[in-house]
Amino acid sequence: MKSLRLRLLLFSAAMGLFALSLALPLAVQAQQTAAADRPKELPDDAKALMDLSYVENGHARQKLDLYLPAQPKGPLLVWIHGGGWRGGSKDKPPGLALVKNGVAVASVEYRFSQDAVFPAQIEDCKAAIRWLRAHAKEYGYRDDMVAAWGASAGGHLVALLAVTGKTHDFDVGANLDQSSAIQCGLDWFGPSDFPAYDPDLPEPMVQRENPESVIALLFGGPVSQKLELAKRASPVTWVTKDAAPLLIMQGTKDPLVPFDQSQRLYDKLKAAGADVTLDVIEGAGHGGPQFTTEEKLKLMFNFLAKHWAGKP
Repeated sequence: MKSLRLRLLLFSAAMGLFALSLALPLAVQAQQTAAADRPKELPDDAKALMDLSYVENGHARQKLDLYLPAQPKGPLLVWIHGGGWRGGSKDKPPGLALVKNGVAVASVEYRFSQDAVFPAQIEDCKAAIRWLRAHAKEYGYRDDMVAAWGASAGGHLVALLAVTGKTHDFDVGANLDQSSAIQCGLDWFGPSDFPAYDPDLPEPMVQRENPESVIALLFGGPVSQKLELAKRASPVTWVTKDAAPLLIMQGTKDPLVPFDQSQRLYDKLKAAGADVTLDVIEGAGHGGPQFTTEEKLKLMFNFLAKHWAGKP
């Protein structure tokens, strides 16, 4: 697993470009690349299985892409994209260079808020994790070495996965004999406490009381009118000492997800005795190249390697 560090460095440039796009969640849809266009990071002998339905006869967005090394027998990294719970794409996720080192990568699509309000999004992510575990033997990766990584709205969903692994509140549908827990999570600037969201943010897209904001659209109304749902959607609500290890990366100048959102989640996890790290990136906004420097990629590698290590 030590060689993963080299591979992480190889895709830093692509990740930097991706992170810059996260501040425009609704524009991402227009930039989708056809799934049939094989990502250049994949080795020639890797398999790319596209548009696998993780819910039988489900919604068009309840699908995932699965990238498998020639001899899959190691960890699974699950990418959950951002886009304000209203846009984005599973196409060409970051992390595909790791396939060269035996890491399987899954990229999950989920229903957007215009399809269904919360909790549809976390129900879909959990359904995808259960489906992936149910098919682990078929595809060859380890079902006990599952990590999730997401940015913005995807970071929020990863944080929810991390804190609800021991509960079944969002487990609905098939494969209920499988766990939806993750072994560790990478949360890039995901919201964590919607009722505590700063009501005076200048950006209308994330004003919690603006009925047209991505937050209000997630709940079907402003937070003040959907308070219980907003609490249920907040990772801080579900924190226990049994939460999966979480690495939170957050910029101090993020105009869409205030820094205190990540600080709140970190503080609550720390107080509960959970394994959590908050990496503060001074001056960084909502994504950008500061998240993909060599130092940050090494941090991410060490985190994954630590929680994938020790498995027989």
